[in-house]
Amino acid sequence: MTVIVTDTDGAWRMADVIRGDGGSRNSRIPTMFHVAVVDTGVINWVDADYVTHIVPRV
Repeated sequence: MTVIVTDTDGAWRMADVIRGDGGSRNSRIPTMFHVAVVDTGVINWVDADYVTHIVPRV
């Protein structure tokens, strides 16, 4: 799955999701995403609040 992540500055980037980490109340709803940024290849954790769009696989 690919996601669009928006920073607090308003800049956005596209990233491929490696894995989603569930929350403590409901483990089926991801609250953090481990992503690889498409442009740079940088791998980091992203809070789900900053994910603005989810692009499913075709």
